[in-house]
Amino acid sequence: MGLAGQYAPRDDEPGALSGIRVVDFTIARAGPTCVRQLADMGAEIIRVGGPLRHDLGGSDSHNLNRNKRSILIDLKHDEGRAVFRRLVESADVLVENFRADVKQRLGIDYETVAQTNPRIVYASISGFGQEGPYATRPGLDQIAQGMGGLMSVTGPAGSGPWRAGIAVSDTASGTFLTQGVLAALYARERTGRGQWVHTSLLEAMINFMDFQAARWLIDGVVPAQAGNDHPTLFPMGAFATKDGSINIAVLSGWDRFVAAIEAPELADDSRFADFDSRIAHREPLREAVEARLRTRTSAEWIEVLTAADLPCGPILAMDEVFGDPQVRHLNLTRQVVHETDGEMAVLRHPVTFSETPTSVRSGPPLPGRHTREILGELGYAADEIDRLHAAGAVASER
Repeated sequence: MGLAGQYAPRDDEPGALSGIRVVDFTIARAGPTCVRQLADMGAEIIRVGGPLRHDLGGSDSHNLNRNKRSILIDLKHDEGRAVFRRLVESADVLVENFRADVKQRLGIDYETVAQTNPRIVYASISGFGQEGPYATRPGLDQIAQGMGGLMSVTGPAGSGPWRAGIAVSDTASGTFLTQGVLAALYARERTGRGQWVHTSLLEAMINFMDFQAARWLIDGVVPAQAGNDHPTLFPMGAFATKDGSINIAVLSGWDRFVAAIEAPELADDSRFADFDSRIAHREPLREAVEARLRTRTSAEWIEVLTAADLPCGPILAMDEVFGDPQVRHLNLTRQVVHETDGEMAVLRHPVTFSETPTSVRSGPPLPGRHTREILGELGYAADEIDRLHAAGAVASER
């Protein structure tokens, strides 16, 4: 298969999780991120909403909720809970991000669900964990960014806390939960039993702090803000050019770097003689490097530095990202159709499988669009479905 062919859509082929049914009780972003990944890997997704339970809308929701069918069930209604139990009987995985106390009140907690289906993999995301002093608090990404330390190391030095420009803890926790679900499904092949898998925004955020957390845990250093510089390596960061800025990383090859930017005097300067001295004299080195870089455009310097085999790259806005030739080659989007909003592009799954490809098979559903269809698959007759609608136990629209 040619290189370009590796990234061609293969949406009509079964994925690695083909045959796995997932009941999706999630809202907002963290939980749907997990379910979207399972969906893209071929799982069948039944997204359960409440007739009065609203969620994200617009492009965010469209991107998160493709590859799913939708049913609306009132879990506060006795017959709605009976529908839920029948749905659980047919499921391999249930994903939810209710607060710990809420799912207990609704009767959809792991212990209750496992009595109905002991083989189910029950996957949960919370703000702060399933137990502990904060377990019942509502959690959001920016709260986790602050509590997990990210905001203390983001932004210019001494400028006070800055949030990252994306929902890091949402995406991290959703991705970690996907890994947990896959491992639990694999374990079930050996044991025949499901299990409860859970993480939280706070746990995922702290884990994503990675080397910054290790600096405190192992070295006893409290990391500080470093702006666009790498905290412990230099020169590595964003540097001004004639028409903007570029990212450069001189991890090795110092001599090649000073030759590429035509600054031989830097090689002879004792302040920059080795790794530690370059860190110690970061600001004068930045001034010297940028004095050279400001003589040419970003595009010119990227060509020069790439020829010298030095890591570098432009700093792009989102419209420029999707116009980049490498991004276009990677074919990172897929076209889907929404019933009311029409055709749109969504992100594909960023992992390529040679034998069981990921896929984007359908656009995001309207809430309740598949209620009757799914109830029929669960064995309900047409008159029973009508009665459940009339009783308010289920709905086909909000």
